[in-house]
Amino acid sequence: MSRGLYAPERSPYAPCMDATEERIEAFLDDYQAALSAYDAERSASYWGVPGMLISDEFAGALDSRDAMAAGLASGYGFYRALGLDRVEHTLLALEQVSERIVRARLVWHFYAGDELIVDANYEYLMRLDDDGPHMYLGISIDEMEVLRRAADKRGVALPG
Repeated sequence: MSRGLYAPERSPYAPCMDATEERIEAFLDDYQAALSAYDAERSASYWGVPGMLISDEFAGALDSRDAMAAGLASGYGFYRALGLDRVEHTLLALEQVSERIVRARLVWHFYAGDELIVDANYEYLMRLDDDGPHMYLGISIDEMEVLRRAADKRGVALPG
């Protein structure tokens, strides 16, 4: 995982302090472990309610963790068909938006064994809640595009 986190110089936001960076890295490490284990309930627990995911092709908001877990689990067949067994991340930038809100830009690395299948870029708006950080908005920058290419390469049908 990358530990060298710098916010862009022209950003209207302030770079995060080291303690916040460490807290978010630990949060993302835990989240990637839940994703890698295909544990939908645990993965959903890292999201705030309501939680929203948006991309160029999709926008949706869910108002319960049960609904989030069901949504996550619905995609597991596709990820398993691609052979994915591990997810890792690289945190590219972390910016303090307010006292408790941070914006994180990262790359998710999807692996099948030791083979890197795809890298997908994301941004998240997170709040440092009393019980820990939670993601409230996820922006999928290129995940569907890279997953389409991986599916084509591996002969796997896209869901839906």
